[in-house]
Amino acid sequence: MKNAPRNILGIGAHFDDLELGCGGTLSKHVDAGDRVTMLVVTDSEYRSPKGVMVRSGETARQEGLKAAAIIGGDLVCLECKTFEVMFDEHLTSRISALIQEREIDTIYSHWINDLHRDHQLAGRAALMAGRHVPRFLQYRSNYYSSGVEFVSRVYSDISSTMDRKIDSIRAHESELERVYNKWIDFVTDQNRSLGLQIGCEYAEIFEVVRYLL
Repeated sequence: MKNAPRNILGIGAHFDDLELGCGGTLSKHVDAGDRVTMLVVTDSEYRSPKGVMVRSGETARQEGLKAAAIIGGDLVCLECKTFEVMFDEHLTSRISALIQEREIDTIYSHWINDLHRDHQLAGRAALMAGRHVPRFLQYRSNYYSSGVEFVSRVYSDISSTMDRKIDSIRAHESELERVYNKWIDFVTDQNRSLGLQIGCEYAEIFEVVRYLL
């Protein structure tokens, strides 16, 4: 008997976080017939330290919509300000409402020990809001050293969806321009290396909070 579709929620602080951290796995869920919601906490507008606009909120949203269409997820944005994410009841309750409305049973969210403050606080809010969700996994969307070990116990074979993952990352043209396209090579090499560890071409990894079989 075919399993009933799952209701999947991916939570990222910024447009591109989900694509970098678990874009291949979200694409696999779509291919399996699961309902995937991609929740982005901030408007992802970014200015340089000198105040020069690097990526407007509207540009980030349009790129996010394009990336979500490539993955096949439904994009929702809470439009908090970049670098101003707060671990408070306002954010937690908004995430909780979406979890209840869409009957979410599986969450992919930021690792709560991520060095980036927006990532860390979005992850903590998700953990609180999703405390009753039976499957909760944390991903890394960057690999800055935080002094805490990321305990990666679950691997996801994304060999069949790696091309879509890369295409979804490429949709964020303004961000790739800012980092001189370095994320593409980095993510490809990282996912290939993880795949080698478990005998497949490409893989993503997750730290598990809970997972009901």
